[in-house]
Amino acid sequence: MPIIKPVSELRNYPSVLKDVKVGEPIYLTKNGVGRFVLMDIADYANVAAAERLNHELMCGRLAGETQGWITKDAMRQHVVGIKG
Repeated sequence: MPIIKPVSELRNYPSVLKDVKVGEPIYLTKNGVGRFVLMDIADYANVAAAERLNHELMCGRLAGETQGWITKDAMRQHVVGIKG
């Protein structure tokens, strides 16, 4: 069950922050409408990593569509070349 609190509760921010846990963000409302999210830094790092991965995947797809796709064998050779 999500934790939802009015933003005015931030006046007593220590009590609000103690409720923030990994995987359990706190949703803050302003005038009854959702406005902000407080989350653990580990959750934020996961969200940021997912956004970076999604961006790289979109760039790869765009490159494939505009510059042409490569074969699986060519990709394997490229990856082995980077690691080796």
